[in-house]
Amino acid sequence: MSAVSNFASQIGGYREIATLNTTLCAPDEAIVGKTERAQPSFVETIVGRRGGLRSILTEVEAVAPTNATVLISGETGTGKEVIARAIHELSPRRSRNLVKVNCAAMPAGLLESELFGHERGAFTGAFNSHVGRFALADRGTLFLDEIGDLPLELQPKLLRVLQEREFEAVGSTRTRRVDVRVVVATNRDLRQMVQDREFREDLYYRLNTFPVFLPPLRERKADIPEFVRYFVQQFADSMDKTIHTIPEETMRSLVRQPWPGNVRELQNYVARGVILSTDGVFESVPPEECAPAPVEIPNPTLEHKVRLEIQAACQRANWKLGGPRGAAARLGLKRTTLFYKMKRLGITPPADHWQD
Repeated sequence: MSAVSNFASQIGGYREIATLNTTLCAPDEAIVGKTERAQPSFVETIVGRRGGLRSILTEVEAVAPTNATVLISGETGTGKEVIARAIHELSPRRSRNLVKVNCAAMPAGLLESELFGHERGAFTGAFNSHVGRFALADRGTLFLDEIGDLPLELQPKLLRVLQEREFEAVGSTRTRRVDVRVVVATNRDLRQMVQDREFREDLYYRLNTFPVFLPPLRERKADIPEFVRYFVQQFADSMDKTIHTIPEETMRSLVRQPWPGNVRELQNYVARGVILSTDGVFESVPPEECAPAPVEIPNPTLEHKVRLEIQAACQRANWKLGGPRGAAARLGLKRTTLFYKMKRLGITPPADHWQD
């Protein structure tokens, strides 16, 4: 039995690292105790390992024991974080931390502090020192999700860490060396971003040491029945239900669906079906009925018009705020101004997109 097969029953999601803004000169082991490694995690199986993911998991098994940087690409919802977790768990670093950062989840100024940490008094509001994610991932693995949304001004600092294994916290003159294995993921075309001067060419080639591409679910239709059976059992157990039958016509219908949201969309669909299921039979809900109907407002207010304009710009920019093709540029606003307006108007991206 291969290492991937042994690992398949052990992989899953994990919780965000607890906020460490109040940490002051804590020893390394005390910091480690507050990271994800000490948090309980939801365990799930890698589904499709006998089908569409077989060759991919072979690549994962080959690269995991090395320290090579891995670039995982694929559409949203294809399971990039699961593959990152597999690389960590199959590596010699498995006993250390797997630290996750979503590069699109916060403004550029805060992201620099989150990655590299900051000293007390480094900027307004920095009342305490902050330990960055690179420091937390020392001798472990750092997973940088949505790497295509890393601001251009931070890309040289990331390149330096990858090449020199050293960095300085914001507001500090002390250089810290780290031993971190970096895995990155993106649903964007980084090569095109390089051509458009939205991503540094040297950083792209440094990250692309070992590329792994995850195909969309519509190209892995043979895996869909296995996913459905797994998710039905998973949600039935969590809801204390017993479901012993999935109608054949229901399964054929699910296999025919394009699933633009990939595995994540299918998972949410199955969860709704399990909630509605009775008498031990999985209840099928037509996927098209799951989308909310648009709401028409005959006399929209000015605020509503602004909200619609911002939402439209964000959708056209794939919910990216910064950059020459981002929503802020489309609206003629600064990124920070747009971020403030979105917060004030209560505009949040869909679950399958980044959150800023």
